Amino acid sequence: MQLIGMLDSPFVRRVAVSMAVLDIAFEHRPLSVFRHFDAFAAVNPVVKAPTLIEDDGTLLIDSSLILDHLDHKVPPQRRLMPQDTEQRRRALHLIGFALAACEKTVQIVYERNLRPADKQHEPWIDRVSGQLSAAYAMLERELAASGGVARGDGWLTGERMMQADLTVAIAWRFTQYILPGTIDPALHPALAAFSERAEALPVFAGAPLA
Repeated sequence: MQLIGMLDSPFVRRVAVSMAVLDIAFEHRPLSVFRHFDAFAAVNPVVKAPTLIEDDGTLLIDSSLILDHLDHKVPPQRRLMPQDTEQRRRALHLIGFALAACEKTVQIVYERNLRPADKQHEPWIDRVSGQLSAAYAMLERELAASGGVARGDGWLTGERMMQADLTVAIAWRFTQYILPGTIDPALHPALAAFSERAEALPVFAGAPLA
């Protein structure tokens, strides 16, 4: 099994960390969709990261679809998505806002770094920045209201670290790394502390952002 893509992508990294938690062995091939376009296209002509190559050669794309597939490789009690309906709904709620934050971060980076300065549209950047801020404001409220998480001794959807925890922590670290100063950690103390706690774990350290 191969995971294709760079770990500076939060979408690739959430798959890599999840596979470590699930104890699913894989080979990581750090191909960039920009710097290694032709090499990536030889693997997946769509050139989308992450790409997972299954042992039988099947290509899977989109981090959420890949993770759903991987979750069903392990017994239900080890899966990273809750089996309980209410907990699953909460996990989807948190993951959705975390992925939205990742997407808005990427949109800002692309606008700033890939589009010529004279072609950049500030009203669009302002709009996306507002969406990014709103996503993290929502997540901050959720974490601050979660007793165990706020105290640093619990997780978001159960007694162990699961997919909502991974995705929220990875999203926060990604935005802080790639757009420093855009989202103030001082205004998001619960998120900052939660991500720092997760990043200290071996499964995160084994898939470093940089």
